[in-house]
This record gives sequence, C-alpha cells and structure tokens, in this order.
Amino acid sequence: MLSEEEGKFLLKLARKSIETYIKDKKILPVPENAPDSLKEEMGAFVTLNKDELLRGCIGYSEPVKPLVNAVIEVAISAAVNDPRFSPVTENEIGDLAVEVSVLTKPELIEVEKPEEYMDKIRIGEDGLIIERGPYKGLLLPQVAVEWGWNVEEFLYNTCVKAGLTADCWLFNDVKIYKFGSQIFQE
Repeated sequence: MLSEEEGKFLLKLARKSIETYIKDKKILPVPENAPDSLKEEMGAFVTLNKDELLRGCIGYSEPVKPLVNAVIEVAISAAVNDPRFSPVTENEIGDLAVEVSVLTKPELIEVEKPEEYMDKIRIGEDGLIIERGPYKGLLLPQVAVEWGWNVEEFLYNTCVKAGLTADCWLFNDVKIYKFGSQIFQE
C-alpha cells in the first residue's frame, strides 16, 4: 500500500507529464526526488475525466516497469492515444480530473464451473481481466461500483470490453484474472 503522500506525488507527476507533453511535445523525465518506493515495478492506469465524463484511460495491467515510469507513459497515452477519444488539447488540460490507479499483480481465478466466479469476485475490491485467445479486456474495480453492477454484470461487461460475447465468461477456454487497485484522485 502506498501512502497518501506517494499518491499525491503520482497525481502531480501524471498531470505534469500531460502538460509537458501537450505543451512542449516532450516526455517528462523521472523526477530526481521520486521516492524509492515508487521505483518498484507495478501496474498502473491513468484515468482522465472532464465534466465527470471519461476523457481517456490507459494503463499497464502487469508490473512491467517502475511505477513512476509507468505513470508518466500512461498519463500521456490516456491524454493523446486512447482510441476512443480525440487527443486532449492544451485548452482542456485545466478541465481534466486526473485519477491514478496502482494495481496489484493479476491472479488467475481458478474454478471448476463458471458459476463459482460469483463467489470469488468482490465488487469494489477486484478488477477483472478476461482473456480468450487473442482477445483481452480489463475493467478497473471502481467501474463496477460507478455503474452499480453486480458480479454477473461485471463479468458481462468485461467480456464485451474484450470484444467477446457478453456470456464468454461461461466458456471453458476463458481465463479470468482479478487484481486489486489503490486509487488516487485529484
């Protein structure tokens, strides 16, 4: 678990990364004062909202690089590379609310029958990754809460996010992973 101070550092880092990239077309270097705890490899997502609506969300589900590096990269990507949205403009930067989610390593949920997923997924605590062949979809833990979904609806929507049928979670060749998230918001 990260401290509130570390979370505030990540939020400022994400915002500064977006501003630097959009205004100066430069990638912010890792600050020299970055705490050592934020240099550990962790998964991270940056979510951008404008007027309480999603404006961009990109991240790493796996711990593939130091957290500070990951936050810099995904903050920029959320602002300019989310295929669902046009790139954030310089005029919009001040209207954005930045959220950083730091993820635990995903763990495969082992079941004998798909119905067992109902007892192994906790709304508000678990994020989901659904994988089938080349298809993969991820929803952060807070998404199910924001939409008021139960476990079955969370599974359906994660399948859809993966580009699969809503009931794909019932198939034997599907892998479902869960992960935790610590969320920091401006």
